[in-house]
Amino acid sequence: MTDRPAETVVAADLAVSALGECRVDSPLLPLLDTRQVSVNYVDESDRVLLDDTLSTLVAREGEGGPLGFEPGGPRRKIYFDPTKTRVGIVTCGGLCPGLNNVIRGLVMELTLHYKVKRIFGFRNGYQGFIARYGHPVVDLTPDVVRNIHEDGGTMLGTSRGSQDPEEIVDCLERMNINVLFVIGGDGSMRGAARIAEVAAARGERVAVVGIPKTIDNDIPYIDHSFGFQTAFGTAGETILAAKSEARSAPGGVGLVKLMGRHSGFIACYAALARNHADFVLIPEVPFDLDGPDGLLEQLRRRVEVAGNAVVVVAEGAGQEHFPSSENGSDASGNAKLRDVGVLLKERITEHFAGCGTELNLRYIDPSYTIRSVPANPYDSVYCLRLAHAAVHAAMAGRTAMVIGRWHGRFVHVPITLAVSGTNKVDPHGDLWMSVLEATGQPVRLTA
Repeated sequence: MTDRPAETVVAADLAVSALGECRVDSPLLPLLDTRQVSVNYVDESDRVLLDDTLSTLVAREGEGGPLGFEPGGPRRKIYFDPTKTRVGIVTCGGLCPGLNNVIRGLVMELTLHYKVKRIFGFRNGYQGFIARYGHPVVDLTPDVVRNIHEDGGTMLGTSRGSQDPEEIVDCLERMNINVLFVIGGDGSMRGAARIAEVAAARGERVAVVGIPKTIDNDIPYIDHSFGFQTAFGTAGETILAAKSEARSAPGGVGLVKLMGRHSGFIACYAALARNHADFVLIPEVPFDLDGPDGLLEQLRRRVEVAGNAVVVVAEGAGQEHFPSSENGSDASGNAKLRDVGVLLKERITEHFAGCGTELNLRYIDPSYTIRSVPANPYDSVYCLRLAHAAVHAAMAGRTAMVIGRWHGRFVHVPITLAVSGTNKVDPHGDLWMSVLEATGQPVRLTA
């Protein structure tokens, strides 16, 4: 579910910007000529359908027919001459499993297959383009990046907050950079869109391509973002630990706070992966604390019957239980959240004491541990394939777009569409139904 639903999307929203006609033979032609057309191959002129049900396709008939994304993949003709192409790579925002994998994938594809000679890594996010910060650039070569995928974090460093796109384009001009890859979340992608706009306004032929990064999995029109599988798998290990703690003491309660400012995907998937959670609380589903059917009493009853319980809460859940006074914004412009984990810990303790019920509560917040781990095998493969698709798109002169996967196929998504809303758990969808089935929690935790 997204707050920019598919039925509001029109053909213009899916149009990808291009710098010009592709006239250069791709260095990948020998590889492409060996490919056999099959049911799994999407031709460059084809489209990957936006809608995936018959009812939505029928509804589009009166609107000019079905809509589709431009497919990702290598082109036979490309826009840039690889021998004269200079590339920049930057990582922005919070850490996420797989950042180094993407960097390595970009560098290896550019150098080994497209024969690009100069690739620059910009240090510490968008700050790396701004002269006053004094961050030196990094020459990225296969030798430099060869083993970085074995480590978490990002070898380039990162930072939050926006920088002046005019100054960033000034830097790109000074360094004669033709292609910029931005690896970051929705705020970073908005910054990439502004960079592309400034470059276009100046008549600069710069391809700006994003590889969207968010372990919250909240970017719309993308099946899932890289690092998400690693994140919920690692979070699942924390839930297992919380369960072990809870069942090892009388009146044991394990309380786990996971990432998810506006979307509860990690909380849902982690809970399903380990299937030890008794209650899952997410931003998309409000809940009451007090009353006979509120969370506190329902939790007490569960402990009374089963002897222990585990509560998983996304960081953005339960914000309605705090005073409505303004709490400020972080460096990325996001509203600062109140700590729902600490609130629940205090309220659970008070409620059990007031009822005379024994309680041994263990509170675990593994957020930064999850963000910084290396990518698991699935995400390692996904990151590499995203990097390949991003290079193919950029060398073909596509710009102001992000690489994603939609219905299992790699596609080009205009940045404006990728940041037009937030992907959220549908309270009436099958994912949340699975959570309710797995936990056995009431459909509504209301007084």
